[in-house]
Amino acid sequence: MAYLISRAAGYGVGTGERRIDMQRVRQRKRDIVTSFRDGSQKRFEKTPNLRLIFGTAKFIERNAVEVTAKDGATQIYESKQIFINAGCRPAVPKLSGLADVPFLDSTSVMELDSVPSHLVVLGGGYIGLEFGQLFRRLGSRVTIVQSGRQLLDREDEDVAAEVLNILQQDGLDVLLNSRAEKVSKSGDTIHVDVATGKGMRPIEGSHLLVASGRVPNTDSLRLDAAGIVTDNDKYVRVNEKLETNVGGVYALGDIKGGPAFTHISYDDFRILRSNLIEKGSATTKDRLVPYTVFIDPQLGRVGITEIEARRAKINFRVFKMPMSRVARALEIDETRGFMKAIVDQDTEQILGATVLGVEGGEVMTQLQLAMMGRLSYKVLKNAIFAHPTLAESLNNLFS
Repeated sequence: MAYLISRAAGYGVGTGERRIDMQRVRQRKRDIVTSFRDGSQKRFEKTPNLRLIFGTAKFIERNAVEVTAKDGATQIYESKQIFINAGCRPAVPKLSGLADVPFLDSTSVMELDSVPSHLVVLGGGYIGLEFGQLFRRLGSRVTIVQSGRQLLDREDEDVAAEVLNILQQDGLDVLLNSRAEKVSKSGDTIHVDVATGKGMRPIEGSHLLVASGRVPNTDSLRLDAAGIVTDNDKYVRVNEKLETNVGGVYALGDIKGGPAFTHISYDDFRILRSNLIEKGSATTKDRLVPYTVFIDPQLGRVGITEIEARRAKINFRVFKMPMSRVARALEIDETRGFMKAIVDQDTEQILGATVLGVEGGEVMTQLQLAMMGRLSYKVLKNAIFAHPTLAESLNNLFS
């Protein structure tokens, strides 16, 4: 809303002075979270034969866990089936001076009651970019420090380059191939010494957001007591049916590694429900993993990238079209970004898609549905879509 108000004059709409009430922004966020969380909890509490316990659990043997409640009381629970879904938490990098400097992470940054004057972000992944652009549009000066040669290191180079272009147009300062070496604080100012390809660069900010990844919450579970194996990064190892190396113990969600998205955790649940209750044979093998990076315009992605297609030596074609050729994007005056699809030359199947543009996640989902239905790209090329919608851009993309 803040961004649209700043552009209102371009649409012929006059507005008064723009004011950001960060406490109201925060309260709205809290209200939505509370509504979602409490609604889920009430459904749990009303479910027959389900007992909800709040506490901290750890294994004491392969089929038993000890739960410590907030008041310190402990209770042991035994079962032939145990499911680990303890998630991840923000990683804290080994950075000189960080222990003595107040810093934000992906949770605490949403509890700010005022707009930072200068937010310094360490990390150019999803979290860093989403919050960086958000606070820039609320009025902050924002500097992003990214150690890699591009933002979003899992994306194709052209995608990362266009994301960088969009953020720079929004006024963010992005430093690539740069690494924070030391942080300190004097008064209300946080000092960050950044090593760049051109030498050290000192940065002064009012707030520091550490967005350098996440780590699994396995350290407190005492997995060794059950003989459960983890990988080198402490994620729980599972097979295609989400089974650990210990019979009857399963892991789902972020704690098992792989794509760290809410919808993947829920699909993990569907696999377990299918196999254990419905006697199915569902697996994680070859499942499509869609995701959306909620910058604006959005970045929606599904399937393989161009880089992955080349590595796999697939005979493929790339279909690519700028959003400036999408009628709907022109009409609402947001033409930044592009659409891109990877297609198998031999089978005409869509192997992957990237939509960086207006409602990119929704348009990507159209392509995902085609992939799920194993449609030839020519079906979308020749389909009748309503005009003027974003979906009709698929006609032109494949033309």
